[in-house]
Amino acid sequence: MDKAREKRRRLLIVCAAVVCVLGLAAVIGVIAANAGRKDSQSTKDTTAPRTGPVTAPSGATGKDKLAITVGRADAPSTLTVWEDFRCPVCAQFETRMRDAIHELTDSGQVRADYRFATIIDGNLGGTGSLRAANAAACAQDAGKFVAYHDVLYANQPSEAEDTFGDNAELIELARQVEGLDTPAFRSCVEKGTYDDWVNRSAEAFHAAGHRGTPTVLLNGEPVFPAKGAEQLTPESLKQWVTEANQGKRPGTGSEQPATPGAS
Repeated sequence: MDKAREKRRRLLIVCAAVVCVLGLAAVIGVIAANAGRKDSQSTKDTTAPRTGPVTAPSGATGKDKLAITVGRADAPSTLTVWEDFRCPVCAQFETRMRDAIHELTDSGQVRADYRFATIIDGNLGGTGSLRAANAAACAQDAGKFVAYHDVLYANQPSEAEDTFGDNAELIELARQVEGLDTPAFRSCVEKGTYDDWVNRSAEAFHAAGHRGTPTVLLNGEPVFPAKGAEQLTPESLKQWVTEANQGKRPGTGSEQPATPGAS
């Protein structure tokens, strides 16, 4: 009888242990399922593209009016430049290529479509990419985009510093552009008038499959980083534009483009 009671006791212990293990496994499964559902929903919420119109700056062009265009409407070629004002490589690109791009747009060889991303904000935190792009769009309203765009890159802070996240700093830099520091410009910067427009542009950047800034395309064909910094020089860009424009006349029309540019 003692042996029978001991056998029953051991059997009960084993059964209880099995039930506990199965119960714990079930709880873990429920937690994992819920966590997976939460993660899936979170990803869906943050990656879902925005819909509906957004306020675009004056003269914006292209699909959903997400480009600020410099140059003549009838220029035979389009240079698309995706940039992030906090991106140090973008500043290097601008320093090296700025004069050549100005020469090509001024002569009617090319129209430049500037589009904006906010990669550094996403990678390092802060709002400088967004705030600076909004301020550049505000400068577009004042007809001062090119000058202010160049001032921002000439005064770009260290990548890790979110100096451009301060609206006061962006307004201070506007004083380097004659006629830009106005009540209308300050209000536009401080209110974030074009924040949604910049965010929509950043979404379009990722949707197009681009991975880094600057991303530069000539008539829709990648030239940087596809061809590398060694091949992309002021001289090579001018040569590629000349070849693309073979047999075509330079643009002579309005500097306000009438048709969408390449993306």
